[in-house]
Amino acid sequence: MSEEVLWKGSPSQVLNLGKYLVALLLAAGIAVGGLLSAMPFLWAALVVPLVWILWTFIETKSIRHELTTERIRMTRGIFNQKLDDVELYRVKDTSMERPFWYRVFGLSTLLIETSDRSQPHIEIKAIRNGDELRETLRKQVEFWRDKKRVREVDMDETLVDGDAAGSDDHTMA
Repeated sequence: MSEEVLWKGSPSQVLNLGKYLVALLLAAGIAVGGLLSAMPFLWAALVVPLVWILWTFIETKSIRHELTTERIRMTRGIFNQKLDDVELYRVKDTSMERPFWYRVFGLSTLLIETSDRSQPHIEIKAIRNGDELRETLRKQVEFWRDKKRVREVDMDETLVDGDAAGSDDHTMA
């Protein structure tokens, strides 16, 4: 059985609407300042918000998530990339968040808890069809857990004193 890609995507640019709005306001302020002042070099400052917008766009586009038949792959970074994989049988739980702003655009964030030490929490932000991705992930996780005979065991973290009566009275005779 060869590994196949079931889903791939990156966060929506809706994630950056606040930054884009701030950059637009900054650019408008610089333009108004350039019109009202006698300083032509002020127009050169328009480069700052434009570069910021471009960098934010590319940075978000460089985040890639991929669900394959065997693992979740994550890639991020523009110049220096970080690649990470989590085997599907290590997924413990999934949940989904749909803030109002995301719902307006039909987006959601998938939260994944894993038993992987390097990636205990995975967030796949601002994606379309999050429920379909979550269901596909659930089915694949169950398949691999059955195939590898992996079961999740929850341990209670309360400590037992060893005292039969459970009292805290430790007197010496």
